[in-house]
Amino acid sequence: MNILIKPIITEKATTQSETLNAYAFEVNAKANKIEIKQAVEAAYGVSVEKVRTINVRPERRTRYTKTGIQHGKTKAIKKAIVQVTEGEIIDLYSNM
Repeated sequence: MNILIKPIITEKATTQSETLNAYAFEVNAKANKIEIKQAVEAAYGVSVEKVRTINVRPERRTRYTKTGIQHGKTKAIKKAIVQVTEGEIIDLYSNM
């Protein structure tokens, strides 16, 4: 099971990484906090203090078009906010 899907790089996540030393990741929906902690420590070589998880519900939209009403939704994801110990950083831009 692939636990870490991708890092979340938004304005809010970037300010959290600078001020709180916390990084956001999109993770597998079935992963728990212990598995997320072990995956981050193995992938980036840092020690994790705290893991907070968020289940993001799908966003539903209805469009009225010439051909009729179209319903759609985005996929549900799980986010993890990982706080690493003071003085350690995760370089998310090194793999690009």
